[in-house]
Amino acid sequence: MSGRDSRVKRKSIRALEAEGQDEIFPSAASALKRRALSTAQQVSVENEPVMAEGGIDGVSVGSMDTLKISDASAFKSSAVDTPKSSNMSNLKSSHRSKVIESPKQIRKCNKAGCLSDIPICFAGASERCSGMGYTSRWYHLTSGEHFCNDCFDHFYRTTKPGFQAYCNWRDEWAANGKTEPQIKMFMQDQHLPFWVQCTKSGCGKWRQLSKDVVVNSEFIAFYYCGKKGNGKKENAGACTLAEDNRVALVFESHWIETVIQPPLLQSSPAADFLISYYPDGVGMSATNNVVLMTKEKGVCDDPENLWKLHHPTNVNKNFQPFYQPGEQGKALSVRPDIMEFDEVHEFPEYVRDQAMYLGIRNMVVALWYRNCKEWLTPEKCAAHLVCRGLIRILCVCELRRVLEFLTRKGIINNGILNMPSKSVVLPAMYQKETVVVIGAGAAGLAAARQLTNFGAKVVVLEARDRIGGRVKDDKTMGTIVGYGPQILNGCVNNPISLMCEQAGTPLTVISESCPLITEEGAVVNEDLNRRIDFHFNAVLDAVGEWRKEKTTKEDVDLYTKLLEMHKNFKEETQLVFSEADESLIDFHVSNLEYVCGCSLHKVSALNWDQNENFAQFSGDHALLPEGYFTLLEKLAEGLDVNLNTEVTAVDYSGEMVAVRTSSGQEWTATKVLVTVPLSILQEGVINFKPPLTEEKKQAMYHLGVGVIENVILKFPVRFWERRLQGASFFGHVSNQRGLFSVFFDLTPKVCLNMYSSVCLLI
Repeated sequence: MSGRDSRVKRKSIRALEAEGQDEIFPSAASALKRRALSTAQQVSVENEPVMAEGGIDGVSVGSMDTLKISDASAFKSSAVDTPKSSNMSNLKSSHRSKVIESPKQIRKCNKAGCLSDIPICFAGASERCSGMGYTSRWYHLTSGEHFCNDCFDHFYRTTKPGFQAYCNWRDEWAANGKTEPQIKMFMQDQHLPFWVQCTKSGCGKWRQLSKDVVVNSEFIAFYYCGKKGNGKKENAGACTLAEDNRVALVFESHWIETVIQPPLLQSSPAADFLISYYPDGVGMSATNNVVLMTKEKGVCDDPENLWKLHHPTNVNKNFQPFYQPGEQGKALSVRPDIMEFDEVHEFPEYVRDQAMYLGIRNMVVALWYRNCKEWLTPEKCAAHLVCRGLIRILCVCELRRVLEFLTRKGIINNGILNMPSKSVVLPAMYQKETVVVIGAGAAGLAAARQLTNFGAKVVVLEARDRIGGRVKDDKTMGTIVGYGPQILNGCVNNPISLMCEQAGTPLTVISESCPLITEEGAVVNEDLNRRIDFHFNAVLDAVGEWRKEKTTKEDVDLYTKLLEMHKNFKEETQLVFSEADESLIDFHVSNLEYVCGCSLHKVSALNWDQNENFAQFSGDHALLPEGYFTLLEKLAEGLDVNLNTEVTAVDYSGEMVAVRTSSGQEWTATKVLVTVPLSILQEGVINFKPPLTEEKKQAMYHLGVGVIENVILKFPVRFWERRLQGASFFGHVSNQRGLFSVFFDLTPKVCLNMYSSVCLLI
């Protein structure tokens, strides 16, 4: 085969510019321009090296090489092109038997599985950059992204001009990251081109940007083909240009296997939440996501204030979506540095190297809690997915899967929001599901809202003439008082906190201090209260030690065991408890009964705190001054709710579920969701066909629901304010345990200087 036949044809710079390729291959084109404008190299003769300057269409593609010929057969091909200069003509005629020009063949990438036939140097950093030409070695990042040996030397060799830039980056990465900084990581983090998708309707093509374009979320959100962003003239017809062939390679199933380093996001919205983590350990670049930690004196010593160290100042303090190092047991939080069990099941391909998934997931979760009032869509999230290289194309594609998964899991896109009409959360096979929800309380309405957002057709059936279940608010006393719940226990990551933020409903934090007042109106000494509180908790710890090796048959009620441990303590220590001390112990017993919802005589000593085995809602306790009902009204907006519809039978024996009511009406659906009160199930008001399993019946009968009596009092003045020193509630040490043990001040803030005040007794 002749030399011309074996060479790869490439287009000239002029041809590249005519086709708009300067935008698509900026690094390669700039390198070729520099090569074309460089001065001709001196050609040596005899025993000196000779430079081969073979080129196509006037573009030099050779490199400094020497080729000595000893075999006359090497001159059979006359197709070698050389520059038309007098020096070269003389060289051909006088030394043709000794030295000859020969262009180097295109060297392929040595990476196994690399799909690139002709590697292109994306860096263009060195004046001798090979561009699309020959190099002694290609350095592989992905199929379609390589840098040449000259650009490698430009940054890695101590005598080269780019070495200091590499050293600065290496020092910064070593200071902030946990992975070892390497030259390939440097090229990926600092020099790989950005790829952005055109947002014009009907286009959607991916374009490679030039180095001088500043890329941020705003630029990505409004990018269109030909947009420069650097003051240069834009190409109005750029959308008609063909998309780079390398984009198609990204969607090949085995392309991801050629990626040697996972993408690390730059300027991630999650950076402020994850100050306590190494950025590269949670899917972020260690040089573009560093947030300085400003801490107040003493904050680190108090676990309750740990959130202040790693919480954005403009985000609700009750939104703490990520576990911090050493934290556990916080409800609705995720580990930012590792995939959870259900994520591993959903995305098994990322188990081995989780950085890409973690970066996308953490970014999406952070975006949601930064603005939970708007539905998160792939388009909104993609604008904040900033990383270099072709891998961003794959990240944007995977973003939709991650977004749909987090929505189905209930981590994002929940509360009182309605899903946009074009958004899709469930696969198409589930979007035609019909669901009947029985009960329009908080659980039923929340489930109906979420299922509707998922695309299901939902009908809600409610026996009462109103929605809300046990939630009912009263406004007759000049303020809103809940007949049912009005206190939020644990605001951090609580769905109620989220809905309050979405609805603009305020939360009134309940003060941590709880002064105690006796029957005579005297305030209990704080030191005495603290001492009895410590003793009561120690007795509970003793019960915890007792139950470690006990079986269910050895279980007793918690009240009996508490008295036994208290008696043992007094006998062993010979301490004397006064009548006032015993009254305070009774108050703490009544407070525990308030938490459990029933008398401790009915509470298991073995399992009274079994809920602590699961993640809890932590943080402040708060009152809802506008009540719970306003939130449920917003949940019910747009739902198909049928009031005065009492369900009497559910037949799920066939392919479709039939739900019948006391009036003879019947609804059919593919699924039914029962959210009626526990007592309705225990009394068998609804007839199930076939009957519920024995396991479900046993679970229902072994559950209990306590009763808490609320009494609302209105006083002409807030007579308790002077003694409580700003406390929002106080305890009542009664002679009869549990009788009005807690008083909550419900006086609206606008009425604090007025005479009328409202107090809730529990």
